Amino acid sequence: MGKIIEAQEILRALGLPPAQYNESAALTFLSLANLKEDDSWSKAVPSRRRIHDIIIFIKQSYGREYAENTRETIRRQVIHQFEQARIINRNPDNPLLSTNSPRTHYALTGELIKLIREYGGKRWDRKLKIILGSRKSLWEIYRKERKLKMVPVKLPTGKNIFLSTGEHNELQAAIIEQFGPRFAPGSLLVYLGDTARKTIHLDQKLLEKLKIPVSKHDKLPDIVFYWKTKNLLFLIEAVTSHGPVSPKRQYELETMLTDCSAKRIYVSAFQNFKEFKRHLDNIAWETEVWLSEIPDHLIHFNGDKFLGLVK
Repeated sequence: MGKIIEAQEILRALGLPPAQYNESAALTFLSLANLKEDDSWSKAVPSRRRIHDIIIFIKQSYGREYAENTRETIRRQVIHQFEQARIINRNPDNPLLSTNSPRTHYALTGELIKLIREYGGKRWDRKLKIILGSRKSLWEIYRKERKLKMVPVKLPTGKNIFLSTGEHNELQAAIIEQFGPRFAPGSLLVYLGDTARKTIHLDQKLLEKLKIPVSKHDKLPDIVFYWKTKNLLFLIEAVTSHGPVSPKRQYELETMLTDCSAKRIYVSAFQNFKEFKRHLDNIAWETEVWLSEIPDHLIHFNGDKFLGLVK
């Protein structure tokens, strides 16, 4: 097994995310351990190196050439993560040096040096377990941080889920938690999309019961509610980057829902008036508009039926 692959195995075993045990990360790791292809892991020594020195070592020892303008990429995509995982120390012999100092350098921690010297030996597994038992892996930390940054949503059933961050999903959370109870109380959530994970909730049995083609669920708007007692289907677009319920979009959905007997209510949801006005000329007639900044009101496009002109 080559040294690069072995270094990747070590970084993976230490719990780093996949992006931090790629080839450039493995080569950086080998540089900081001062190990060449034919060296034994038992010969690892902590080598204090600037990123410039790391690039030179990689070129001379492994024949991989990184341009000087890639230094910042190595710093942001490898070094920072190594620091967060407590694999390396920055400026260990002069902690007062600023990050931007041309003398800023990095070295593997003493704990890591002792561990990797055991790689391939009988004591490796035991030493690794001791290290992992005393710390959280960077992969675990990243997953926890990601979850903390996610948008919490309470579904009509009371179940809590998390959507990826962003304006679109924040608006979707408002639709479920504010629009639903006000205008579709007691409704069932049929479908919910997520900008990062696409489908996050899909009630396949209910779709089939409503005669909505399950195979075309990805063509549905962002959120779909069904109010069983009134046989109403709410089809809601959360408008941030994508458009509202336009005449074209309404026609597409009506074509798809030909066999569905529920009465359709189309809603274009916006965060505020400013966003609403941007899409004003593209909203279909006989549809609704809801703004999360004034959640108690709906705007109806076309008032004929309220004037008694349409029966």
